[in-house]
Amino acid sequence: MSGRIAVLASGVGSNAEALAEACEDGRIDGSLCVVVSNRPAAPVLARAAARGLPTLALDHRAYPDRAAFDAALNEALLPFAPDLVVLAGFMRILTPTFITPWRGRLVNIHPSLLPLYPGLDTHARALAAGDREAGATVHFVIEALDAGPAILQARVPIREGDDPGTLAARVQLEEHRIYPLAVQACLGGRVRLAGDRAELDGALLPPSGAEAAALAR
Repeated sequence: MSGRIAVLASGVGSNAEALAEACEDGRIDGSLCVVVSNRPAAPVLARAAARGLPTLALDHRAYPDRAAFDAALNEALLPFAPDLVVLAGFMRILTPTFITPWRGRLVNIHPSLLPLYPGLDTHARALAAGDREAGATVHFVIEALDAGPAILQARVPIREGDDPGTLAARVQLEEHRIYPLAVQACLGGRVRLAGDRAELDGALLPPSGAEAAALAR
């Protein structure tokens, strides 16, 4: 059965585009049932509409606090009946008001090798630390920020002369590669959240998540 995916994004939407393309070419057995942004002018909404996808703008500034916005976001998603909610550059810290109803069906991609550098400015922080590699992590969303168990990671060497922009561009290419793999594994039931750990085919995953080759089987 084809899965229904809701995408939440705040910016340009390159990961949303990568997921839409993966649905179209069969790498994901599913479709994007709605693309939602907390920024009404976000380019992701126009890009999704150009593909004929349902879109929804829910301006967080119209709500008195995070919990009120999250309650409205939850109610807005329910009519679309998503099997999986995917964060793709959604620049909001979600509260348990939203996380709890979707726990185990809520995933994010973060531009660092978690648990390194949760939060913002990940590439600048990796460069400042003198790291030799950076990367991206697909993980389940739990109540603690960027602390959910990893599903899949991609590693990117840091090159001499890199700045945050050049590093971000290379990491983003890997994001576009691994996010569809992880989403398909979740939709297909191969990856699941068990308590606060991630499982692949019933076996607990290590902190770095699965190998890409395992998810591509």
